[in-house]
Amino acid sequence: MANRLTTAQSTVAMRRWGAPAMAAMAALTALTATATAKPPRPAQATEAVAPREAGEPIMAIVSIKSQQVTFYDADGWIFRAPVSTGIAGRETPAGVFAILEKDKDHHSTLYDDAWMPNMQRITWNGVALHGGPLPGYAASHGCVRMPYGFAEKLFEKTWIGMRVIVSPGNAEPVEFSHPSLLVPNAAAIAAAPDKAEALPREAAEAARAADEAKKAATSAARETASLAASLRKLEGLKKRADAGLARAEKVLAAARTDEAKARAEDLRQKAAAGAADLATRLDTAQADAKSKLDAAAAAKEAAKAAQAKKADTAKAARDAKLAVEPASIFISRATQKLYVRRNTHKPWPDGGEVFDATIELPVTIRDPDRPIGTHVFTAVARTGSGLRWTAVTIDDGDNAKDALDRITMPQEVLDRIAPTASPKSSIVISDEPLSSETNYRTEFVAVLSNQPQGGFITRKPTADVLVADDNRNDDGFFSFFNFPRDPPPQPGNARRRGGQYYQPAQPVQRGFW
Repeated sequence: MANRLTTAQSTVAMRRWGAPAMAAMAALTALTATATAKPPRPAQATEAVAPREAGEPIMAIVSIKSQQVTFYDADGWIFRAPVSTGIAGRETPAGVFAILEKDKDHHSTLYDDAWMPNMQRITWNGVALHGGPLPGYAASHGCVRMPYGFAEKLFEKTWIGMRVIVSPGNAEPVEFSHPSLLVPNAAAIAAAPDKAEALPREAAEAARAADEAKKAATSAARETASLAASLRKLEGLKKRADAGLARAEKVLAAARTDEAKARAEDLRQKAAAGAADLATRLDTAQADAKSKLDAAAAAKEAAKAAQAKKADTAKAARDAKLAVEPASIFISRATQKLYVRRNTHKPWPDGGEVFDATIELPVTIRDPDRPIGTHVFTAVARTGSGLRWTAVTIDDGDNAKDALDRITMPQEVLDRIAPTASPKSSIVISDEPLSSETNYRTEFVAVLSNQPQGGFITRKPTADVLVADDNRNDDGFFSFFNFPRDPPPQPGNARRRGGQYYQPAQPVQRGFW
């Protein structure tokens, strides 16, 4: 009633004051409406499937801004769904990751045995994609929750090592080409499968030959050791016989009577015969020992050569197997280094699979003090002349082309990786160092230090782990994967931009969330 009365009085007043008053009132009303209007909420993401047949997923991009995840195959997006990332203080880290482990029926070891179905881990300290409730906003403790049905549908389609990019904003892959990207060699690609099959057989045969040569050398060394003892004994006996002969000759020289001379001569002859016999035996034993010592030395050299061939063929077989695997390259402006990872597909008892990390080289970056950004280049398919690539940029700095222009690829990488480069291979360029969560069971973990990391740095870090190197001195399990049993200390990154950073070290324990 009061509102109606006020409205009526205002109407009368406006009629009394005329057109100027009415215009002023209209302007005031418009200003008030503008000041009190709320900004429109962004449209909530919904599940979607591309209107075409989906290929194998190559990467997933999580947008923290849009609370959405999109999966891509070689031809574009294929599946899309809303997500719930980490709350304030427990933010999902933005950066470059890969799927490390999958668990269909995972239960949290930190949050009261909470059910996290269709879990796909992206860090060993507990950040993962999994099914969970979606309230329509960021609500997790750092993981990426997906709709339950969507997570179940995707679980069988993804693979260990698949790229997962967590972007602060909205990012998507765009077609990209550049002369610095890996260009495969058709002949090398054609020969790679046969090499991957044949060289392991050669390596196995070389290993058997090395074992036999080692046994032969050990047996020969054992025999020469007993010969040496026999020679020392004969040398001692001959020395005593020579001394006896010398004494007999002195007795003979001192004899004065015929009878004494006869007895002394008899003793001298016996001593001489004994000394001569021992001399003959010693000469024979020494000749025999020399031939056996020569044979033992030859067996030792043969064992060394067989061991070297075993190591060379094992490396060739390992390289041949890795050559048919997609290669991931990470170039860090922070450390001025280039790192290569390839999946060996060897399961580890504590979960996940072992990644080969034998290539780590310094890299030249032009203007190294100027930010370069974070860019992910992915080979998505073969073309007639090589590979088709896409680029995703998730951090400020140079654009993708300018970033690659600043990199000089080491020739060793071009020689060892490029000839057999295949789809799913990737090159990541970043201002960031590798995270400390990068280890022998990861591809790469690189976290954007200029974004909140609450859901990452508040978690218990993964224990230090062994990192692959080139110390391959025996034929044990660790040497196969290039992990020394007692590794020398390895330096961590010299530069830290924030968050946790890569620092190779010792045995692992399960992550917590």
